[in-house]
Amino acid sequence: MSRRRADVFFYGLFMDQELLRSKGLRPENAELASVHGLALRIGQRAALVPTPGSRVYGLVMSLTVAELEKLYSEPSVQAYKPEPVLAQVASGGTIAALCYNLPQPPAATESNPEYAARLRTLAEKVGLPAEYLGSIR
Repeated sequence: MSRRRADVFFYGLFMDQELLRSKGLRPENAELASVHGLALRIGQRAALVPTPGSRVYGLVMSLTVAELEKLYSEPSVQAYKPEPVLAQVASGGTIAALCYNLPQPPAATESNPEYAARLRTLAEKVGLPAEYLGSIR
C-alpha cells in the first residue's frame, strides 16, 4: 500500500471522518477550508460547478494515494475524477489539494432532498459557516 499522502478537499458526505474510518481509511489533519469560483450542485450526489464569485466550503484532509484509489473505486463514486484546487484553510493560507468531482455535473433541475438533508446535518456537525448551510438544498 502506498504511504504517499495527498491533501484532498471534500465537500460532500466524505467530509465525515467517521464514515471514512468505517471504510478502513485513516484521514489525517482535517481542517475547514473553502474554494473560490466553485458552487455546490446536488443531484444524486454532490458535485461542483464553476461559478464566478461563488465559494464552496468543506474539509481538507490527508489520505494516502492507495486510500483514495480504494475510496473512489466504489461503484457509487467511480465517475468522480481528481482535479487540482487551491483551498483556503481556516488556519490561514492556501494549499494545493485534490478535489474529486464529476466530469459532467448534474443538471441544475436535478435534486436529491434526502442527500441534501444529510449533507446539511454533516456540514453543521463539522462547523461549516451558517450562511453556507442554508445554500445546501
